[in-house]
Amino acid sequence: MIILMHDNASGNDVEGVIIRAKELGLKPVPLYGEDQIMVVVTGEIDKIDPEHLESLPGVLQITRITSPFKFASRATKPEDTIVEVRGVKIGGAYVALIAGPCAVETEEQTMMTAEIVKKAGCRILRGGAFKPRTTPYSFQGLGEAGLKILSAAGDRYDMPVVTEVLDPRDVELVSQYTDIFQIGTRNMQNFRLLEEVGKMRKPVMLKRGLAGTIKEWLLAAEYILSNGNQDVILCERGIRTYEDMTRNTLDISAIPVVQELSHLPIIVDPSHATGKPNCIPSMVKAGIAAGANGIMVDVHPNPSAALCDGPQALLPDPFNKMMKEAQVIIKAIGKKVG
Repeated sequence: MIILMHDNASGNDVEGVIIRAKELGLKPVPLYGEDQIMVVVTGEIDKIDPEHLESLPGVLQITRITSPFKFASRATKPEDTIVEVRGVKIGGAYVALIAGPCAVETEEQTMMTAEIVKKAGCRILRGGAFKPRTTPYSFQGLGEAGLKILSAAGDRYDMPVVTEVLDPRDVELVSQYTDIFQIGTRNMQNFRLLEEVGKMRKPVMLKRGLAGTIKEWLLAAEYILSNGNQDVILCERGIRTYEDMTRNTLDISAIPVVQELSHLPIIVDPSHATGKPNCIPSMVKAGIAAGANGIMVDVHPNPSAALCDGPQALLPDPFNKMMKEAQVIIKAIGKKVG
């Protein structure tokens, strides 16, 4: 249910709606747009009479939302959400260029990679300090030491950083060092973790699950949004199909489908989707041409020596070439680098 407030509604009017909705056993979340204020109400809506809320001061109209994802739906917010972090914009006409090492291994490797991607035009640095691995015997990341290195690299090269959080117990720790939380594919439906980052006031990048449908993906985003965090970025990183010539199958068609259904920005991660450096530039350009609000790729100065996912990382020279081509496409379709 959407409760649209009058243009001249006061803060007390909005608070009155929130209090009354809670008294009725509902969960209200206020949304403050540029031109209007609304309160999105979830819960057992069918069991209450809308007149209990329609008659409150400041209420203009009430609309029921039929979409299963209330907060992520364009019915709730027709205009594109633009997530801004340390001056970098993601969404709408802005395309975010994100790159860095899959895993933070050493200070030297991270600083070197940060310098490479910054010079190529990237605005956001990625890197993993906690790594979810299929086998428990693989490199699991440096933990807090890796977070400190990544944060220092971001500060040195003036780039916000994005890193993965795996456990609800680590949200506070990771928050101290990152600008954007990343929820990885294996945790798309870790609802406790989604709720925890939803309570934070930092952007969240939510990757699509290995076999997650678009509806399930948007419902996962709903856990974050319904807990008050409106800065959610969706990341298409490939889904598991019967095709075995690439690591996963990058679902380019998900971009226009999501953009029709939702106001949330969507980016693509061709590194984890294809697992093949020779495929990454093509998928980056395809993603941007299809309307993606950003790209995220793995870069490593020496992939053969990488402790994690080296085979999917781009070397500096092909990465630089790809970045130049990507920026041409961004300009050609009337968008701009965030």
